[in-house]
Amino acid sequence: MENAIEVKNLTKRYKNFLLDDICFNVPSGYICGFIGQNGAGKTTSLRLMLGMAMRDGGEVNILGKPNGDVSVKEDLGVLFDRPYYQPYWTPIRLEKALRSFYKRWDGEAYRRWLQKFLLDPKQKFKTLSRGMMMKLGLAAALSHDAKLLLLDEPTSGLDPVMRDQLLDILRDYIAEEGRSVFFSSHITSDLEKIADYIVYIHKGRIIYSGLKSELTEKYCVIRGGIGELPPKKRVQVIGFREHEHYFSGLIKSEDIGGLPSGIVTEKASLDEIMVHMDREEERTGA
Repeated sequence: MENAIEVKNLTKRYKNFLLDDICFNVPSGYICGFIGQNGAGKTTSLRLMLGMAMRDGGEVNILGKPNGDVSVKEDLGVLFDRPYYQPYWTPIRLEKALRSFYKRWDGEAYRRWLQKFLLDPKQKFKTLSRGMMMKLGLAAALSHDAKLLLLDEPTSGLDPVMRDQLLDILRDYIAEEGRSVFFSSHITSDLEKIADYIVYIHKGRIIYSGLKSELTEKYCVIRGGIGELPPKKRVQVIGFREHEHYFSGLIKSEDIGGLPSGIVTEKASLDEIMVHMDREEERTGA
């Protein structure tokens, strides 16, 4: 299967942070969710992938080309958590600035997106709400026939209606052959709805890269009364926590055999996996 993104041994050292030799692939034609806590390295990784920061090691290929290849920019639609546009620009002025950079810029499509998002073509960028700023950035990203969307926390701070609208747009976008999405977010409920693949980064290291279904099927959340869990099973629990009358934790699905009948097991969500992994690290100091 052809990959839309290939990241090999990517490394970046800052004074208080290390992006630690990360590797992952994103297959073409799918939506990949990039998850991790704030500060885990998601934005740093995206900036390196786009050539917006100098890497200390490794390589990145985008759509089959080195990320430094200028020609690949034509096929990318990029949206960060806040678009970087001039405060006094209007959507009309923005189009004038962008269309010269893209051979396939579609002014008619851009105006349709402005209309769909109820954006005033003459309103200054600085006067837009956060949601409207994100809509304008998305309109621009979708108006030059991009083959890969790179989105950094696009739903953060948006109301539920706008978040749901954005997810619908991504579903429609990916339906056309040859398109892919790399979607960074700490709002895992959004990725539960639309992502096919997951890349999980924690403190600059890749914890998991692969199908979302395989990750969520790999773990179960368990709950039971205090004292119900046998010691030999206790050591298999990740992020074990005792509450006043019960305990909770995460366990690998392959380890649920032998649990007492009174213990409840449930399929783990992405959010629950992240929370319990973090608890386990705090407990062990690993």
